[in-house]
Amino acid sequence: MDEQTPDIALDEERQQLAKEYARFRRWLFFLDLALGAAYVIAWPITGLHVMVRDEIAEFSTNPWITVALFGLVFALPYLVIDLPLSYYGGFVLPHRYGQSNQTLRAWVVDQIKGMAIGGVLGLTVLEVVYELLRTFPSLWWLLAGGVMLLFTVILSSLAPVLIAPLFYKFTPVEDEDLTQRLLRLAERAGTRARGVYRFDMSRRTKSANAALMGLGATRRIVLGDTLLDEFTADEIETILAHELGHQVHRDIPIGIAVNTALTLLTFWAAHLALRWSVRVFNLQGIADPAGLPIFVLTAAVLGLMAMPLGNAYSRWRERMADLYALDSTRKPQAFTDAMARLANQNLADAAPPAWEVFLLHSHPPLRERMATAQTFRKQRFDSHA
Repeated sequence: MDEQTPDIALDEERQQLAKEYARFRRWLFFLDLALGAAYVIAWPITGLHVMVRDEIAEFSTNPWITVALFGLVFALPYLVIDLPLSYYGGFVLPHRYGQSNQTLRAWVVDQIKGMAIGGVLGLTVLEVVYELLRTFPSLWWLLAGGVMLLFTVILSSLAPVLIAPLFYKFTPVEDEDLTQRLLRLAERAGTRARGVYRFDMSRRTKSANAALMGLGATRRIVLGDTLLDEFTADEIETILAHELGHQVHRDIPIGIAVNTALTLLTFWAAHLALRWSVRVFNLQGIADPAGLPIFVLTAAVLGLMAMPLGNAYSRWRERMADLYALDSTRKPQAFTDAMARLANQNLADAAPPAWEVFLLHSHPPLRERMATAQTFRKQRFDSHA
């Protein structure tokens, strides 16, 4: 049963702020989308892709070098153009609404780290894909899908021990009772976690979060210090139970399989687009680095088309995880309080517009999740009172 603590209600004043905050972030999202689309489309329309390719060819004809240089010349100007939006959305806006604790210096350092990691990973993928394009021009898209599957599994396994520590400091949770409580919860879900860790979210944000990170030997429970300091043990338990619901329902392997299928579809569509572009945009073949803007544009268009369907699928799985959390902990009030506290602390709009949920949200609205918990309570407890 739930701990005997006062129920937590949504703060209506903060909800008004949350709606305003969400509105700004929506505008930034669509503005960033339009800017990115205009930038990518400009390359083949103006012939810039051919000009850059020819300039690089005068420097080197080594295919690995030409792909790397074209990728850099293609990506770096956009990073500069997009910097004002990134700065406003990632630093100014969260500070304006009291959601960020990060200094400007720390934000800049994080951006540099992120670009360095993203650049290395992105360049690695780019080089492998273009090598497959050169070597297997008919079947590259199928082979590239297999490579991306392997890459995803390896990255998911190594991220908790190699990447996450570059941004956060992880230490074992000192509360032994809570640690054992969460590890027992994981065991009941058939999940073996390699410890419970606290990480310093408060250095960057006032928001709270928890997660299961890693695969196999690297899987661990991680709790933001903002969660540990502000939430009750019952509330933390229900939040983790939700994450464990994804493990019970095998959402991670299913998600990897679904993403692999979408990746294959994207690569196949890119294959067709590149073949068409050889005739229309003067490519020297489908493995011509000058086709990179076409590749990126094809992937972006398919991603946008699939986003509502993907989000609908995600919301379905999130609802299943919520029901698992309620059924496994039998603490519907703690779950309701946790959702209300998350809305208040994270400045999250608990009831966003239906169109926004349909297009952009991977999780059900928090008011809906709270209502689900209260329905569960009436069905399981109040009906037997």
